[in-house]
Amino acid sequence: MSLPAALSPHPHHSSTSGARAGTPSCPSIEEIPVDRNAREAATLDARFRDVITTESELRRHVGPANRWFTSKILHRLDRRCHSFIAASPFVVIGSTNQLGMVDLSPKGDRAGFVRSLDDTTLAIPDRPGNRRVDTFHNVLQKPGVGLIFFVPGHRETLRVTGRALIVRDQDIRSTLMDKGRMPELAMIVAVERAFFHCGKCITRSNLWDYEAHPERAWSDDAAAS
Repeated sequence: MSLPAALSPHPHHSSTSGARAGTPSCPSIEEIPVDRNAREAATLDARFRDVITTESELRRHVGPANRWFTSKILHRLDRRCHSFIAASPFVVIGSTNQLGMVDLSPKGDRAGFVRSLDDTTLAIPDRPGNRRVDTFHNVLQKPGVGLIFFVPGHRETLRVTGRALIVRDQDIRSTLMDKGRMPELAMIVAVERAFFHCGKCITRSNLWDYEAHPERAWSDDAAAS
């Protein structure tokens, strides 16, 4: 499959979001007042001392990037990336709107629900949910997205960045069927960068070591007490 030359929002695209009448819902990202965001940012800066504001100042404290790691950044998916995506049942998608507000959306399904169409293209189904479609709202404004894939029991994660497009292409959607149901929409991601992230955070958190965690580490009841 070939992608359009430019993955950019089409002026005639419109949102498919919308809750049923009488159904309460949280405000979408684009509904939050801009002036409130500006006020909160200014207030945050004023609350703390020694705020880092420049790249040179940041590097002075953390040092240069690890050259071995930066040499591992890919601009297309290799065999290991394809294998990891095929084994992954969970991905988190990051996106931003034109105001710079960030959204993170978790997506989960059977392992391999995100399809590698080729070395530079991914297809992600939109399964039935709460219909907020915050990611889609953002992609219509700014197509840049970031993804991080998890495989249960595996320490490393796979990070992918690229540009996204929302499609109803039936040829694509038919490859993303689940239990005989075809998704109404799919998100195509043109891969620009991919790399495996060091597993230290998974190790430190004991994320996959279920015996290391209380049976119920958190609950609504505990939060309310």
